[in-house]
Amino acid sequence: MFDSDRMSEELRALQVDVTRLLSTAGEEMFESSKARTEALADQIRAALAELGETVEQEGEQLQGLVAERPITSLASAFALGVVVGFMLRRH
Repeated sequence: MFDSDRMSEELRALQVDVTRLLSTAGEEMFESSKARTEALADQIRAALAELGETVEQEGEQLQGLVAERPITSLASAFALGVVVGFMLRRH
């Protein structure tokens, strides 16, 4: 009728199969996540490099403007400082 030993063996085999499947699926998910993370890191590095180049170019342009018009630059910086000071004082 009912063979408990055979049922135990079948359950152990099923447990081994499920464990193997979960392990394989977990490894595949880890590798997939790792690949996506590396791709995202590469994109971030590229964006930061581009941003660095842009900031460097803008800095050079700003330095040129300040060198051409020192009095205007000083007055602009002073006015900006006054505005920021008033804004901070209100809060």
